[in-house]
Amino acid sequence: MTTLRDALRDFCAARDWHRYHTPKNLVMALSVEAAELVEHFQWATPEESLALAPEKRAEVADEIADVLIYLTELADVLGIDPIAAAREKIVKNAVKYPPPL
Repeated sequence: MTTLRDALRDFCAARDWHRYHTPKNLVMALSVEAAELVEHFQWATPEESLALAPEKRAEVADEIADVLIYLTELADVLGIDPIAAAREKIVKNAVKYPPPL
């Protein structure tokens, strides 16, 4: 994750994009990219969503990458370690949603 974050920092710095990467702008871009990911599955049956054609799978991979990139940049700008946050959330979810007996 650190390697990805650092690569994104370098990519943005080379283009002087950091000034645009406010939390507001990043979360808006993240939302747009998540919606683009949803479009690939809209109206698909569960079976169709599990059996993507290679071209569709590549398009979905691009959208997943866009979502991950904006999420990584948002976490970076806010000083949040997304891996630590995910681990903490798993612990919270385990308490909230215990396994059935």
